[in-house]
Amino acid sequence: MATTVYLLCSLASLACALLLWRGWRHSRSRLLLWSACCFVLLAANNAILFVDLSVWTDVDLAAWRTGTGLAGLVVLLSGLIWESR
Repeated sequence: MATTVYLLCSLASLACALLLWRGWRHSRSRLLLWSACCFVLLAANNAILFVDLSVWTDVDLAAWRTGTGLAGLVVLLSGLIWESR
């Protein structure tokens, strides 16, 4: 059951990224691009979570999961700061 949730979270993040990217292509609002990049990294984070806890249980990928999650939030935060100027 948990593996299904991990995969669904990854697919939901990827769907959000695609919708945000599509919105950016239409409006060219840079904040949508920053948000799309953030959600791509969050989708990667969820995919790594699935691989870490379901596929390769003997390998610890916690550092990679933390890194991609942190990178996604840094991208979004820097986009918010950049656009507020």
